[in-house]
Amino acid sequence: MNAEDAQHEAPLGTENRSTTPASDTFQKYIGSNWADRPEQIPSPREQASYAAARREALSKAHPGKRIVIPAGPMKRRSNDTFYPFRADSAFSWLTGWGSDSEPDSVLVMEPTATGHAATLYFRERAGRDSDEFYANSDIGEFWIGPRPSLAQVAGDLGISTKHLDELPEADKSVTEIPEDLARDLSEMRLVKDEYEISEMREAVASTIRGFADIARVLPAVAGNTRGERLVEGAFASRARLEGNGVGYGTIAASGAHACILHWVTNDGVVNEGDLILIDAGVERDSYYTADVTRTLPVSGTFTPVQRKVYEAVREAADAAFAIVKPGITFRDVHNTAMAVIAQKTSEWGLLPVTAEEALLPENQHHRRYMVHGTSHHLGIDVHDCAQARREMYMDGIVKEGMIFTIEPGLYFQPDDLTVPEEYRGIGVRIEDDILVTATGAENLTIALPRTADDVEAWLAPHVAATKAAKAAQLKAESLAKKKRK
Repeated sequence: MNAEDAQHEAPLGTENRSTTPASDTFQKYIGSNWADRPEQIPSPREQASYAAARREALSKAHPGKRIVIPAGPMKRRSNDTFYPFRADSAFSWLTGWGSDSEPDSVLVMEPTATGHAATLYFRERAGRDSDEFYANSDIGEFWIGPRPSLAQVAGDLGISTKHLDELPEADKSVTEIPEDLARDLSEMRLVKDEYEISEMREAVASTIRGFADIARVLPAVAGNTRGERLVEGAFASRARLEGNGVGYGTIAASGAHACILHWVTNDGVVNEGDLILIDAGVERDSYYTADVTRTLPVSGTFTPVQRKVYEAVREAADAAFAIVKPGITFRDVHNTAMAVIAQKTSEWGLLPVTAEEALLPENQHHRRYMVHGTSHHLGIDVHDCAQARREMYMDGIVKEGMIFTIEPGLYFQPDDLTVPEEYRGIGVRIEDDILVTATGAENLTIALPRTADDVEAWLAPHVAATKAAKAAQLKAESLAKKKRK
């Protein structure tokens, strides 16, 4: 980056290398002779009415209480570079502002006789006659582009706006949402509204296309020293093309790396004959994200042992999905999947006790091979509603409109002496995104192949195309070699 900021106003990390002129003559010259910019006030975006309804519900839950919700600041990566800004999820949920939100913004809900009056405070764009316009690389228009005006955001979000400079002093020190308020907001997000469900469908659709991109490149990736990163990159391109980016760090875990639950280093080789576990999701500009996992055979074909493990995991996922409907307890989904995992590992002779004994709370031997939970809520966060009370989350009643994952797995560490050698280093997870309906559930990610047979059929044309391309290349190289002779 060649950021060169004004000597009198340079942010930390750049003042000693700034060469931006600071003379009065320069400031007058750069601040003049700019064309007028007609201000177009947009109509409210689709989510504005939903955000207003959420604020009204929050108002009713906290009568007479002043509510302050900060978006959060830019986070410094190093020196004068920053991570891409992502507003706090609760702030976005209550305002409708997503990837275009402004850092340091604050939503204030002031109590009134009839509820609350909401005002969004943010840093409006500076005039071109200000030194911020050209000299401030953090927020200046020359550096990051124009920010919206107060009137534009008011029209776009359907909310009253004021400049950040007018934020009351008492609110400037609020950097985090209070614990009780964060809890209430998490619990309010457990059931999704129509807009949220629509955004989740779109996030899933983009994610499925991202997995299709992976399927196309996977056969050609085999043998590459850092093939995991090529897989990660294929998905990231789709995420940036169709959304804000990835909803979380993509896991592209080949071979024994698949046994590391949150493997995001993704610097490993992708070997022919191995499985690769890919956990990825596209995040929309609204911040709603999918969360999907598929485990694929790099060669296009499962070995018998790989297939056995894979189909056991699928059976656990199918069993869990089959019970989902309004009225069950959320933990029932996990318990159902675990019953299958216990049964399978018992059948294979991996447990020192029976499946029934393993399932007792004081035992849980089968959890050695799947230590994580089966489900989590999903929405504007990949692990949505995380501050909700246990009695509302894990012990809560499943309701229509909830969206959560079902993601059982089996992970046999490469040095685990409790399993036969042929199992070691195999890690399998299948994860789908589930919408609870009035009478049951819908698998939003069902379009991605799930059975071992379907996965192999899905990969087959890409494997064949790669083999044909390699054969053609070898033939061309052979002919060129003969001509040289």
